[in-house]
Amino acid sequence: MTLAPPASLPGVLFITPEVYPLLKTGGLGDVSAALPAALREIKVDARLLIPGYPQVLSGLKHKRRVAEFTAQPPFPPSVLLSAKLPLGTSGNVPVFIIDCPVLYQREGGPYVNAAGHNWPDNALRFGLLSRIGAILASDASPLAWRPHVAHCNDWQSGLVPAYLHFHQGEKAASLMAVHNLAFQGIFSADTVAQLGLPAASFHINGAEYYGGMSFLKAGLYYSDHIATVSPTYAREIQMETLGFGMQGLLSARRNHISGIVNGINTADWDPATDPDISRNYTANKLAAKAANKRALQRFLGLAIDPGIPLFGAVSRLTYQKGYDLILQVAMQLTEMPGQLAILGSGEAMLEQALTALAKNNPGKIAVCIGFDEKLSHMIEAGADSFLMPSRFEPCGLNQMYSQRYGTPPVVHATGGLVDTVVDCTPVTLADGSASGFLFFDMTADSFLGAIRRVTIAYNNKPVWRRLMKNGMAKDFSWRSSAAAYRRIYLSLLS
Repeated sequence: MTLAPPASLPGVLFITPEVYPLLKTGGLGDVSAALPAALREIKVDARLLIPGYPQVLSGLKHKRRVAEFTAQPPFPPSVLLSAKLPLGTSGNVPVFIIDCPVLYQREGGPYVNAAGHNWPDNALRFGLLSRIGAILASDASPLAWRPHVAHCNDWQSGLVPAYLHFHQGEKAASLMAVHNLAFQGIFSADTVAQLGLPAASFHINGAEYYGGMSFLKAGLYYSDHIATVSPTYAREIQMETLGFGMQGLLSARRNHISGIVNGINTADWDPATDPDISRNYTANKLAAKAANKRALQRFLGLAIDPGIPLFGAVSRLTYQKGYDLILQVAMQLTEMPGQLAILGSGEAMLEQALTALAKNNPGKIAVCIGFDEKLSHMIEAGADSFLMPSRFEPCGLNQMYSQRYGTPPVVHATGGLVDTVVDCTPVTLADGSASGFLFFDMTADSFLGAIRRVTIAYNNKPVWRRLMKNGMAKDFSWRSSAAAYRRIYLSLLS
């Protein structure tokens, strides 16, 4: 039995394995900070639930104990703490923290150890996150506050809808948000019983997945609604190419899937106020952008040349992100002529190949291995164009940052990239919608063709200025996305 509909606007428990600025491994960390804050701005009572990693406990002040959970094998005892995310980063959003040192107080990342291997007890670690999330979203909660919707994010909270489904009392509605279907939380079959799920859940119509069990599949099957982070990705995951084995289930649930493009943090990513760039600028004062290009060239050891386009890229260095294509076209890009600046880390083979490429092309190609928040802002502001040749991209953020910084992106026509970038053509230039460059075949030739179109447009200064202004005029804030989620919450309770 679901909780009664709210008299006004719903309470939402936003269950996530990471949140910026406390802990972030990818886009989910940004979403987990920005979306609840945007929901609270439209009077949705959104509150976070997150594991008590060392970074979380040390990063939050004024924590207070609000509940205790006794050991329920295999789950160890834990304490529920309450605090607020730092004011100014996420709108002072209330957050609940699961303090369970034996599971979360570890060196390394939230999902992997210092050597990069998955924690062997991840099923238990995120089973506890899901179990407590379901308790707080039901009449079994020890708290006076009770959410109307449990908003679950990726596989780490995928068992929440399953636990709620089998709960006999009052419970919240559940929404399963998929940020990347490729990560599915797959474990052995005996995990079902270990985590306290009934045998009935281990079924093709349930958590069973090719003989094992999948946290994500459980969430997709048992949730009341599914959300993905762009309309195109919502369609793509229903097909074999990007369905990762879940396409049959997702296609069957097509009437319960929504695609909502993520927003970006427009306070942190604003060229008019960004403290990490050389000179601030706006769409009406674009001349100052040239100073950022010079500063970036100087910082990275590139030849200081205002006359040739500088292409930037900031990403995980993986096959999924299309860095094999960047390697294939890099020399031709420099011969156009052009320059290339890359920041990221990832697959060792790609890191080594890109590092060698930069070493052999001084002044033309610069590669920085690792993550540097300031440098990522410098690249967005200093590059002329931004490269995102992802094979698939559920939403993506950098293409939106790029347009906001007047840095027209080159993107593969997939997922959120095609939903947020309008290809530069005579028609779209004329109607004022052109904001970047799409390529449609995942080949080096198609990618290089789009880069050549960039150089042609770059050398036509009126066209290039129009492109920059078009992108900077777009609204990539969370306002419309938060409103769309609120409509879904209310529809689940109507």
